[in-house]
Amino acid sequence: MKWIDSLAIAESLYDKHPEIDPKTIRFTDLHEWVLGLDDFDDDPNKSGEKILEAIQLAWIDEAS
Repeated sequence: MKWIDSLAIAESLYDKHPEIDPKTIRFTDLHEWVLGLDDFDDDPNKSGEKILEAIQLAWIDEAS
């Protein structure tokens, strides 16, 4: 997965952290968790607030 794969990342995060309310996560933690996903393979420095926000919103949708 790459940073642009926000939906796939959100689905993986939901599966890996089902107990987490994605509305409460800090972007610094979200960034680290994305980097820790087994299927994630992208430059850690290519993310930004907009990308992390898209992932968070997709995760919120997934958790609903």
